Amino acid sequence: MKIALVGNPNCGKTTMFNDLTGSSQYVGNWPGVTVEKKEGRLKGHKDVIITDLPGIYSLSPYTLEEVVSRNYLIHERPDAIINLVDGTNLERNLYLTTQVVELGIPTVIALNMIDVVKKSGDKINVKKLADELGCPVIETSAVKGTGSMAAAEKAIDLAAETVNPAKQIFSKEVEVSIASISSLVKEHFEPERLRWYAVKFFERDEKVLAGAILSEELRAKLDTIVSQAEKNFEDDSESIITNERYDYIASILEDTLHKKGRKLTASDKIDRIVTNRFLSLPIFAGIIWLVYYISVTTLGTIVTDWTNDTLFGGWITEGANHFLKVIGTADWLNGLIVDGIIGGVGTVLGFVPQMLILFFFLSILEDSGYMARVAFIMDRIFRRFGLSGKSFIPILISSGCGVPGIMATRTIENEKDRKMTIMLTTFIPCGAKLTIITMIVTTFFPGSTWIAPAMYFLGLTMIAVSGIILKKTRLFAGDPAPFVMELPSYRLPSPKGVVIHMWERGKHFIFKAGTIIFIACGLIWFLSSFGWNMRMVDDIDQSILATLGQLISWFFAPLGFGTWKGAVATISALVAKENAIGTLAVLSGVSDESNTQALIAGVGSMFTGVSALSFMLFNLFNPPCFAAIGATSREMGGIKWTFIALGYQTLLGYSIAFVTYQLGSVFFLGKSFGFGSILALIIVAFVLYMLLRPAPRSTDIKLRSTGAHA
Repeated sequence: MKIALVGNPNCGKTTMFNDLTGSSQYVGNWPGVTVEKKEGRLKGHKDVIITDLPGIYSLSPYTLEEVVSRNYLIHERPDAIINLVDGTNLERNLYLTTQVVELGIPTVIALNMIDVVKKSGDKINVKKLADELGCPVIETSAVKGTGSMAAAEKAIDLAAETVNPAKQIFSKEVEVSIASISSLVKEHFEPERLRWYAVKFFERDEKVLAGAILSEELRAKLDTIVSQAEKNFEDDSESIITNERYDYIASILEDTLHKKGRKLTASDKIDRIVTNRFLSLPIFAGIIWLVYYISVTTLGTIVTDWTNDTLFGGWITEGANHFLKVIGTADWLNGLIVDGIIGGVGTVLGFVPQMLILFFFLSILEDSGYMARVAFIMDRIFRRFGLSGKSFIPILISSGCGVPGIMATRTIENEKDRKMTIMLTTFIPCGAKLTIITMIVTTFFPGSTWIAPAMYFLGLTMIAVSGIILKKTRLFAGDPAPFVMELPSYRLPSPKGVVIHMWERGKHFIFKAGTIIFIACGLIWFLSSFGWNMRMVDDIDQSILATLGQLISWFFAPLGFGTWKGAVATISALVAKENAIGTLAVLSGVSDESNTQALIAGVGSMFTGVSALSFMLFNLFNPPCFAAIGATSREMGGIKWTFIALGYQTLLGYSIAFVTYQLGSVFFLGKSFGFGSILALIIVAFVLYMLLRPAPRSTDIKLRSTGAHA
């Protein structure tokens, strides 16, 4: 048996899904698209599968999420639906409900956040609401875990019953048109789905019309019915249905919802401060600084040091050494396991505690409703840089991993905005890049409380700067798409939900350490331990890896890390950003008793403070890992746009690192002012010119794009 969870974004659907399925859930992508698909077995019911559909506002095919959800409900036909409705915002949520009940699938309404409703003093007549909607209504609080199982069990019971026809909810004039359409197409569809198709034909739904096998004569009759209705209402058919749905919702809420006197809610009072035009950004900056301070500088450092020094640097390394000596393994195998795999992978895994702490705090900010406010705040700023607030959602997701962040751009309707967001979203430090930031800060700037969060804001700054520059080019010119978002009420995050979100983000990093980084570290160790004659070398500079690294080191010399070790670490980071640390760990020999100290000493000998900063910046802003590059290629839809994205990312990363090293060496290392410094100033001047130059007029762009002459 299959039960689908359907609801608006931020209605508590994911929290209920986690509550119903626990750990027996699996995540993938819908076939053919990059929208996440979540399924799990209902606790205590091994034969019941719960499917968490993407959060949507309607079943009209405007966004990919709406298309995916509608296709699943129409073509997969789950046995029952649990429609989550935010009790604090009935009018907006019931708009989707009126469409869901027309599908002819047994439906249970989960009236969620009922605890918040009662606390506010509002009253909802649940029995009357159920009678009006024609389906059972169960009071739930997903955050507190109450009512979720009751809703699921009710859905199981309903799945075996015959579905009653959907109620007629429109005005008499519209219902006459719907009835006429139904009588014409009733032979083509099952009775339980007839009304849904009739309404869609009335709306002139392009996807439904394209998929229906109807004669031209029948299509002409349908068009005549709809055209007459549009003439009578003096409006288009889709708007007619939209207005009818809201009129119906208003009529039932008049009798079922009794609101207490309108006073400012706690969310309203908080929003007066956190969304204030002048206070919002300082508050956001302070919160992000505190999150990074705890995750990287204080608690995160303590846990990571213990993981590196005691767990991997002591117990695991010493235990593996002792075991391998006892069983008499060869020296090369001992080196591969201890120095290559444990040294490389162990160092990368040592940063997992910091990442999990960071993801823990980010999950709290998301589940509490604050990050929705950040998107609203950033929209005011992003629009000045040529992006809308919708671009902030993929950027936020990319703080965990760039791949789902790139996929999340599918919700941006404007094609130019979507492509530009794909190019820029990976500039925000992801979990893998956090390991590079932590390593550089720990080694060269110990005790610093501002560099790590500064990288987060630098990422946002580079996105903003790039947005201004790119919007002034022919490829991306145009106004950003409008941003409409419903702000959920603040609520206490569910501890279980926060832990699940934290783990979902962190497990990808851990799995990569056990697969890609495992293989990469073994390969790096082999290439750094053997010469071309396939014999182990005493001097690492005589190894295969050193020879290969020297062939490409010239490219990175102007950036300050032109040694073969720095070049190899940078190239290996393209496979996975964490590889930069794993590679440096292998080349530094971190299998000593003090793992962290060995890494610091090894890396400290490869860079100066300025070149280390340049190394970090290049790896933060150059093209992302192969997985994210693959996602970019899929989402861009062509080789041309993929190369444009990779070319811009490489150019930006190289320019930032070049300017940082060349000017930093002059100001902090006493290097004389030369050609490199002059070129760095020219780059800065060029960027300022691109930022300050006036945007071309839309008519000029049109003339250039069509090849016309003024």
